[in-house]
Amino acid sequence: MSEYLIPTGEAQATLVEKRSEFIGHVWPIETEEEARACIEWAKKKYHDARHNCWCYIVKDGAVRYSDDGEPQGTAGQPMLGVFQKEGVTNVCCVVTRYFGGILLGAGGLVRAYTQASKMALDEAGISVVRRWVEVLVDCPYNFFERVKLEVTALNGVVGDVDYTDHVTVHALLPEGQEGPFGARITELSAGSFSAVEVGESFKAVPLAE
Repeated sequence: MSEYLIPTGEAQATLVEKRSEFIGHVWPIETEEEARACIEWAKKKYHDARHNCWCYIVKDGAVRYSDDGEPQGTAGQPMLGVFQKEGVTNVCCVVTRYFGGILLGAGGLVRAYTQASKMALDEAGISVVRRWVEVLVDCPYNFFERVKLEVTALNGVVGDVDYTDHVTVHALLPEGQEGPFGARITELSAGSFSAVEVGESFKAVPLAE
C-alpha cells in the first residue's frame, strides 16, 4: 500500500531570536516549478529582508536547498532536515530573516532556521495521502463513542456524523482495515448493526492530532 505525508495547507509562523525576525512559510507543492514559484513569491514579498533561505522536496523528484547568503550549512540544510525527519514530501519552505543587529553564531542560526521551519509545519499540519475506504455505521447513541474509538484504533478518520433517532458515522479507513473494522463492529454489537462500505478514494486526509 503506497502512502506518503504532505503539508495539509499553506501556513506561516514567526520566531524572534535576539532581535532577528525569522518568518517561516510552508506550502504543499507537487512540482519543482511550483516550489520555485513559491520561492520567488517570498523573495518579492520580503525583498527588503537580509536572507530568504529555502528548501523543497518533490516526491520521487528533486530535493534542493539554499542558505541564501547565510554561512554554509546553517539554514537550508537544517530546514530540509525538519521535513526529512517528519517524513514530509511535496513541500516547499522559505524562512525569511530580518537581521536584528546581533550575530547568532552558527549554532544559533541552525536552531533558529530549524525552529522557524518546524513552527510553520506545525501550523500547516500534516496529511497522509493513501487509498481510503469509506464506511458508514448506523448505531444507537450509546455506541457512538465506541465506534469512534474503533475507527481511530485502526488509524482511520471520523468524518461527518448524522444525528437522527440514531447516529450515522461516516469514516475513512486505510485500505485493508475495512475487514477487521467490520468484524469488530459486528462483534461489539452482537450483530445488531454493522459497517457498510460505500466507496474508496486516493486522497490526502489530515492526521488526527
